Amino acid sequence: MRTSTTLAALLAVGLLAGCGEKQKADVNPFPPVPPVISEVAPKPPITAEALMWQPGHWDWNGSGYVWAKGQYVPAAGHGNMWMPGWWSRSEAGWNWQPPHWTS
Repeated sequence: MRTSTTLAALLAVGLLAGCGEKQKADVNPFPPVPPVISEVAPKPPITAEALMWQPGHWDWNGSGYVWAKGQYVPAAGHGNMWMPGWWSRSEAGWNWQPPHWTS
């Protein structure tokens, strides 16, 4: 009876250790995206084409995050919702999804 209890305990520890290894493999190895820096949009420049404010955002340059200041951009060709950058997991590993406009 004691042998089966010991065997069950060892099996449980082995399974838990294996689960921990799997979880470690799924953890993003990159530092978390820093908090957004608050910016106040200045008055838009006067132009013939419609402009929209693109908020400041963090982007990944391959070795760290860099802050891109907010700016007015042409409204044409953009969606209406701003998506900040984020990390996604695929079979190939972790991939940076850069900030972008979406509809």
